[in-house]
Amino acid sequence: MVKITGRTKGVAHLKSHLAYITRNGELEADTEQGATLAGRSGLKDLQQRWEDDAGLDDKRRRDGSLSVNIILSMPAGTDAVAVKDSARAFAIETFGYNHDYVFVQHLDDKHPHVHLTVRSLGHGGKRLNPRKADLQAWRERFAGELRLRGIAAEATPRRTRGRVRKADRGAVLAMRKRSITPDVDRLARKEVLSEVRGGRNSKHPWDEQIKSRQDAIRRRYLDYAAELQRSGAAGDHELARQVRQFVDDMPAIETRRHALKKELSELASSRRRDEKQDRRDKTRGDERIR
Repeated sequence: MVKITGRTKGVAHLKSHLAYITRNGELEADTEQGATLAGRSGLKDLQQRWEDDAGLDDKRRRDGSLSVNIILSMPAGTDAVAVKDSARAFAIETFGYNHDYVFVQHLDDKHPHVHLTVRSLGHGGKRLNPRKADLQAWRERFAGELRLRGIAAEATPRRTRGRVRKADRGAVLAMRKRSITPDVDRLARKEVLSEVRGGRNSKHPWDEQIKSRQDAIRRRYLDYAAELQRSGAAGDHELARQVRQFVDDMPAIETRRHALKKELSELASSRRRDEKQDRRDKTRGDERIR
């Protein structure tokens, strides 16, 4: 996974982010120059250098970013050393000639991952402003570096795996961990709860678009499977079977709103069952008293 987790907008925000990814200097940080910074003194030097650079950036808009924050992650059980080496090679190839950057590996999660923070202003004066196509190219590059180190990795878009829900932003996940309800959750729950209580089933145009796109993707896979099946080679027949199985194993086409509505509906049904059981218990108790 290669994901942009956010952008720092000011010096204070940048310092806070650098302190977070280095755990206030407890974790080593690697820079584009190949230097390793350790401890609070290393963190302070890094913060000061980037703060000085920000002060020289007189063309940055008031709301312009100072850095682009990226996370490179792999599933649990992946060799952490290979992930870090791949992240280093990816950073050198992608940003090493034009942007300052720093990266730190975190191992306190089941998924080995690296936080990569890239200074927005490049050495040539052009600002880093990645688009969707850039992000896909980054994923392919990172996957290629992983394969060079013996790690099986493919950079497939989420939709081609049958997944329609985007991953939550890091800030939202952090708030949930602290038992804080993010505004996005509160507003979505309010909208869905209103639908459930009113017996309405609001239709959104993007729901139909998502379903139509997923239907087309799955049909394309099955077309490939049918073409392979027509081949006379046993290997092609086995591959066709695997493709059909892949389609069968794809998750249900479910958006975040659908999942929330299902959750609230199941909760309401559970409460009704509990209330019904309570009434039965009360009736039996009254009968025993009589």
